[in-house]
Amino acid sequence: MPASPSTARAINDRLALRLLQSEGPLTAGQLKQLTGLSRPSVADLVERLQDSGLIAVVGEAGERRRGPNARLYGIVADRAQLAALDVRTESVAIVVADLLGTPLAEASLPMGDGTGTGSAVERAVALVERTAGAAGATRLHTVGVGAPGLIDPATGDLRDSAGLPAWHRRLVTALTDRLPARVLVENETNLAARAERRDGAAHDRDTFVLLWLGAGTGAAVVLDGVLRRGASGGTGEIGFLPVPGTDGLPSATACDGGFHTLAGSGAVADLAADHGLKAEPEPGELPAAALVRHAVETAHEPFLAALAGRVAIGAASVAAVLDPGCVVLGGELGRAGGQALAERVGERVAAMSPLRTEVRASALGGAAVLRGALLTARDAAQEELFAT
Repeated sequence: MPASPSTARAINDRLALRLLQSEGPLTAGQLKQLTGLSRPSVADLVERLQDSGLIAVVGEAGERRRGPNARLYGIVADRAQLAALDVRTESVAIVVADLLGTPLAEASLPMGDGTGTGSAVERAVALVERTAGAAGATRLHTVGVGAPGLIDPATGDLRDSAGLPAWHRRLVTALTDRLPARVLVENETNLAARAERRDGAAHDRDTFVLLWLGAGTGAAVVLDGVLRRGASGGTGEIGFLPVPGTDGLPSATACDGGFHTLAGSGAVADLAADHGLKAEPEPGELPAAALVRHAVETAHEPFLAALAGRVAIGAASVAAVLDPGCVVLGGELGRAGGQALAERVGERVAAMSPLRTEVRASALGGAAVLRGALLTARDAAQEELFAT
């Protein structure tokens, strides 16, 4: 059955908006060429989108730059503003952006161990409000939040976890209550994988696993372009993976004895100490990441070989079960190790598994979570606004 005229118009409008998003400002003639629509159809959709406030004339193209045919149309970026948060155990980082994802303001806030739950929530919400104000964001439409922990696949809520501060779970509710915006929460590793696939090391992959190496360990699984969550939202909880080389086994409430014991930041710091490594972290840098970075800069082969051997246990386990063909080493430690660590891990995985698995260094590192949260907020806001 052919689409009704109204449905066809909506489809054409969405197509034009997606092109303006991906290609930037275009003339009516360029829209006609890229969409395959007739000149009258393009003229109609341009008029509709201008009337709705979604696009506007942003300049002129061509050498003469004269007349209606030279007008460049672009998405009205300030139609809505977005916010993205990276919620860590000891800090919160935020970026406020326009509808196209262009950053307008950024800020961060440390959260000490002595900060009470109520105080931490209030400080984090105030940070969002203050940063939005600094960006001139009068229409905060969507907020994307990245946090450690499991996301309930049925409700989309951050699940209770004994290992997370209580203010993490209360923050999303507080943001929803205080802000005139939709709030979306997602696991930090999943967001990092989304960012690496869109803008980073996995941009050419529909199937891959991102192995997060930071304060904790985790994994995000993308198969055939789809992020896999599992029955309880726990796909990728690799910190609980029983592995050789530890003194025990993980339990239902603690990952001690699992892969986390080999590759978490505390374990990596202890490994560096065993090799006599010392390094002063840069402002905001994870101490273990500074040690890994220093080892790479000084070509400390014994430490790098030992670390690669540990990381390869997790990577080879993932390869044996999922056969993703590509593992990206993400997180602060993955970024600090860079290509040097990725190459060494790749060599060890190749020796441990018959399945061909390319190991890549993260292109975004610790910034991937914030980038993924912004992409989530941007796509959700555009999906709603572009449907009008």
